[in-house]
Amino acid sequence: MLTTILILSSLLSQSQEDLSILKGKELHNKVRLNFIPVEMPSDKFPELKPTMGLTGLHYQIPINDWLYGGADFHFAVTGDQGGLFTLGAELGINKQLYKNLYFDANFHFGGGGGYRKYINDGGFINPNIGLQYKKNNYSFGVQYSHVNFLSGEIKSNSVSFFVEIPSILRFTDYDKAHQEFVANNISPDSFWSKPVVKNAQQIRFDFFKPIGKSKKDNGSPLTETLSVIGFEYQKYLNNNTFLFAHTDAIYKGLRAGFMDLFVGAGYIPFQSKYINVFGKLGIGAAGGRIAPEGGLTIYPSAGIDLKLSDKLALSGHGGYYKAIDGDFEAYTVGFGLKYFGLNGGTSSEEKKHTNFYTQGIRIEIQNQSYFDVAKFDPPTTRYTTDLQLIGLKANYDLNKWLYIAGEAGFAYDGGSGGYAHGLVGGGIYSPRFLNNKVRGFIEFMAGAGGGAGVDTDEGIIVRPTLGLNYDITNSVSIIASGGRYYSPFGNVNSNNINIGLSFNLSTLSVKN
Repeated sequence: MLTTILILSSLLSQSQEDLSILKGKELHNKVRLNFIPVEMPSDKFPELKPTMGLTGLHYQIPINDWLYGGADFHFAVTGDQGGLFTLGAELGINKQLYKNLYFDANFHFGGGGGYRKYINDGGFINPNIGLQYKKNNYSFGVQYSHVNFLSGEIKSNSVSFFVEIPSILRFTDYDKAHQEFVANNISPDSFWSKPVVKNAQQIRFDFFKPIGKSKKDNGSPLTETLSVIGFEYQKYLNNNTFLFAHTDAIYKGLRAGFMDLFVGAGYIPFQSKYINVFGKLGIGAAGGRIAPEGGLTIYPSAGIDLKLSDKLALSGHGGYYKAIDGDFEAYTVGFGLKYFGLNGGTSSEEKKHTNFYTQGIRIEIQNQSYFDVAKFDPPTTRYTTDLQLIGLKANYDLNKWLYIAGEAGFAYDGGSGGYAHGLVGGGIYSPRFLNNKVRGFIEFMAGAGGGAGVDTDEGIIVRPTLGLNYDITNSVSIIASGGRYYSPFGNVNSNNINIGLSFNLSTLSVKN
């Protein structure tokens, strides 16, 4: 028996390669937060406040030394359009003019919205041009901005402001995924001889119990408990302090359409082998299906993580949810499943790590088409329409055959501006064929979606699909898929086609 164990151990060690041979790459990305005052068509719609404050959260990736691309969310924080959210893609130019002064211009296209009569289909553009001041990779800037919901009533020119912070991503090629490496004597000048980045990803279930003067969009008191499903990403600054972003969508309590998006910070005052006790403060935007208000919302909370392993934990939390410029407030309680990772380096505050694996990741931007989607405008109007959505999707490979995924999608055409969905699920890859360029997949996603009269009832939706990936390069693939889009408690039951691009990479992760 001992001989067998020694032989297996020897074979395992032979399957591990030395980390020094793994080539890495580094991207110096940017996270940008901007604010755009948007003039509202209050002359045509006197019920509107004259200005809406629109905030954007952007993740920007350099294409070369002067061109960048990225994805972003926009959300209303002041005025009376709380619940207006958009998702889009952008392309920008950044050129040095003199010392720390730069020229910055970008063009954004996206989909989303809030109250449908102001934004119609939901498609909108946002070009910006202006100046940026940089110091030690941090920067701020001012721009002339144009916000235009193409088929709607909101069209505005204004001066906007932004701040920008750096974010470094260390990775390797996608075809290096699912390999194991050992680093017993890694040299200090090795590419991977850097601190690991601790992060956590969580599927959340929250329950909001409205209190105070909370009202529905028809003005009646809001007393129903709201059930929401969401996703949260945490990035640790040290062993006790982290930053986070999370978003939720409703699936029970009101007709679908309520969602939120928060960013914030958290602190862990106590941790042991089995539990973490944490406190968090989030600030962001929320709205939809509640009385018109500004959107800006705070969300303090506290909770406990019960560690199931070094990488998994059950998390429970409670908190308080309050609109700053509105009446909506609620007590909250929730739970989730949290996955911890250590990525991009070889040492942490506690120790130097020696065993690693490469994690395959694919980030997709898609155009999604949904045909003959059932809609219902109370009290009696029922009809169907074709929807076009812009979708952002992240896939995490569990191994060569299985993956898990999360997705957000927002409508930009089909008279349904304000419709959005959030989905989680997973899939199975086929073996590669046609010179290893093509791979099939079967996928099942489920989550919450609604708004703009799309008849998903309170919001639960499912979407099974079949598709193909074709590798243009090792890092970029074309995706095409088709399937069914179905709400088990509503009347949506339509065919679906998705076409897009996938950007593929592998990250170095600590095994144990």
